[in-house]
Amino acid sequence: MPLDVTKIRSEFPALAEGAAHFDGPGGSQVPLPVARAVADTLCGGISNRGSVTAAERRAGSVVTEARSAVADLLDCRPEGVIFARSMTQATYDMARALAKEWGEGDEVVVTRLDHDANIRPWVTAAEAAGATVRWVDFDPATGLLPVDAVRAALSPRTRLVAVTAASNLLGTRPDVPAITEAAHAAGALVYVDGVHLTPHATVSVADLGADFYACSPYKFFGPHHGVLSAAPELLDTVHPDKLLPAADLVPERFELGTLPYETLAGTTAAVDFIAALGESGQGGPQPGGSGDRSRRSRLVASMRQVEAYEEELFARLVDGLAAISGVTRYGSPERPTPTALFSVAGHSPQEVYERLGAAGVNAPAGSFYAIEAARHLGLGATGAVRAGISPYNTPEDVDRLLAGVSELAR
Repeated sequence: MPLDVTKIRSEFPALAEGAAHFDGPGGSQVPLPVARAVADTLCGGISNRGSVTAAERRAGSVVTEARSAVADLLDCRPEGVIFARSMTQATYDMARALAKEWGEGDEVVVTRLDHDANIRPWVTAAEAAGATVRWVDFDPATGLLPVDAVRAALSPRTRLVAVTAASNLLGTRPDVPAITEAAHAAGALVYVDGVHLTPHATVSVADLGADFYACSPYKFFGPHHGVLSAAPELLDTVHPDKLLPAADLVPERFELGTLPYETLAGTTAAVDFIAALGESGQGGPQPGGSGDRSRRSRLVASMRQVEAYEEELFARLVDGLAAISGVTRYGSPERPTPTALFSVAGHSPQEVYERLGAAGVNAPAGSFYAIEAARHLGLGATGAVRAGISPYNTPEDVDRLLAGVSELAR
């Protein structure tokens, strides 16, 4: 059964303002169930985690439920789910912790396709440890990252490969399973940035082969914070800096300070919201499971429908842009997430962004922190215009964007 987009849109109060939101790659809009979960947690009795008072037990349940929800979304183990202020913070923290074991002669591999949050933490940590950074380029004509290029950068001294599961700039999806297989054969760990992939595809950390998988709930209808997943056995070998009285358990040893319980409650609600998207077109959340169907199976079913719907809208967008004289689209049609990066001849990206925004179409411009990718494409820091499809977008939204671009291109 196809998504009931009218029902889905009714769950997003922000859409009542009338804007067509193509800014999902930078952060999705938030549905009512998520906002309510955040508000209810803030308004209810809650304390630091413990077992004596109801408030303490409630805090513990919020954390446990959030780990379980993320584990269902990513097909990983809840005891390996770490929460952080952001994906960037989680990656910097892990880079510093892993680099304690690196030294001169060790190597770290990064790619120019990645968001800087999966580049700079590793470059900084490697430099501090005296390790060597090896760079892998993508093909600027297609936006594709060749597996052979990653393989060529590997050596017996490679300690870690950092790679994106989907480019936040171009939408390109590297062959992560093949990359992880090659890296593991060389004895290296693999850190996968899944921020841009997670909202648009069914994710299985196990199938990807990732040792670490990071993502951001605010890209898939949740609150602003970061998530990092890894096998508990691997995390047990990593020793981050922490306060003396702080727990030394996994994953708690990686979570600095008191967790934001209201944010975690919102993340659980976001995962439940996604799980319900495919159920008879419902756009509201269902707790944990539905009958004998696990939340994981419901998430998989929902994401298949999301992918099909977004692919349909994306084709409309891409075909429409291709028909407008003076529009250049960057990247490849091969297995992309529904993200279009484009420019309009005679107009700066900022001007296109502003003109579209004045018409109620939110499609921002820039390099979006994928600064190495933007430079490699010859776009520099100014980048280009980015339009991303979300499940709450409609064909009418796409047509509004195309009309605005057409007017500029005349």
